[in-house]
Amino acid sequence: MNREQISALSHADHPIKAPLGDDSVRRLLEHGLPRGDERVLDLGCGSAEWLLRALATYPRLRAEGVDISEGSLTQARQAATSLGVQERLVLHHREAADFSSPQPFDLVLSVGATHAFGGLLPTLAAARRHLAPGGRVLIGDGFWEREPTPETIEILGDFADLATTVDRVVADGWTPVQGHVSTRSELDDYEWACWGSLAAWALDNPTDPDSPQVLETATTRRSEWLHGYRDSFGFVCLVLRRTSD
Repeated sequence: MNREQISALSHADHPIKAPLGDDSVRRLLEHGLPRGDERVLDLGCGSAEWLLRALATYPRLRAEGVDISEGSLTQARQAATSLGVQERLVLHHREAADFSSPQPFDLVLSVGATHAFGGLLPTLAAARRHLAPGGRVLIGDGFWEREPTPETIEILGDFADLATTVDRVVADGWTPVQGHVSTRSELDDYEWACWGSLAAWALDNPTDPDSPQVLETATTRRSEWLHGYRDSFGFVCLVLRRTSD
């Protein structure tokens, strides 16, 4: 079973692919969409859960999503049709870093997808290229709540602490106008959901040839979380405006 299939299974019970509860997602979208008729772009949209929720809430909204996973985009199209928002959603199957559009966007999203650009600041540089004057960026990325172990850095990559993360964003020419730090409950709920969904699939499909691999992956990832990064990893979402347009 490939990485994309593993990801789809692990997020079956947590379609937002980040440690955020539904209320947090709603509030962040409210701050990112003050008018309700914006053009929205999600760079690394996956199954477009952020866009689908925004489109369902704001009937004058129009949105575009970019992702390399054809399976995720197919899922997004099906969900958009079920919600009746398919005419306001355009999806692009390509690398997010290579996407271009003749028109700018009022809100650019990239939550949990900064790896596609090589980090937080390169992601903001990409978002800036697509942003209309006065527009906003909603970005989500990890940070260290406590000093990580070398093993944790190897698993998750390297981050800074929260204050340093925000300082770097501000120094890059952005002003936070809202933010959300994921709570312990949100972080734990996300991890339990991901690795629990994988384990449940393996137990429900014992004769599938992929079942042992999936169960081993769930066990390994759960152990890495509980014994490794649970006490050091945090996640922050920021709603940003350019300090000078």
